Amino acid sequence: MEFMDVLSNRRAVRDFTSDRLDRFAIERLIGAAILAPSAMNLQPWAFAALLDPERIDSYAERAGRWLLENETGFGEAGREILERPGFSVFYHAPALVIVMAQSSSTQSSAAQAAEDCCLAAQNLMLAARDQGIGSCWIGFARPWLNLPSTKKELALPDGYTVVAPIVLGYPKAWPESHGRKPPEIHWI
Repeated sequence: MEFMDVLSNRRAVRDFTSDRLDRFAIERLIGAAILAPSAMNLQPWAFAALLDPERIDSYAERAGRWLLENETGFGEAGREILERPGFSVFYHAPALVIVMAQSSSTQSSAAQAAEDCCLAAQNLMLAARDQGIGSCWIGFARPWLNLPSTKKELALPDGYTVVAPIVLGYPKAWPESHGRKPPEIHWI
């Protein structure tokens, strides 16, 4: 795909086939992620990958239950989504990649690390679209994934904060575009 086609055709995919992704596909996407710019070229990211759909579904169920019990600022609309019968926080995806930011001793570096990881996550999602792989950033899951008990269970490294949980898989269909509002530009 041409780059502008990738940008124009990237969608949040929430309905996946049962086809699995292999390590090579995930490594290729992470290879694209680490090409993102970062402040002072610190490259403060790390990645965790899970390719077991059954474990992903189990974590989705636990995360959803925890979110409902611990209202984390998602509001009434979020509660309605979480309470839908059959809803899965990770949408029954066959793969989950977690983009993590390395903690820093200075507050400004820590904030920038999270922003740098957002850039890496965007690269990963664009590369996925280019490879015919669907992706969706699951912000709902971030509070549960950042719990010390969850991080310990998943063996996520100390000193890192989960920034972008991204589910991946082959889409059953590519969602239609919701369109975009015209940009608001203030020329100065």
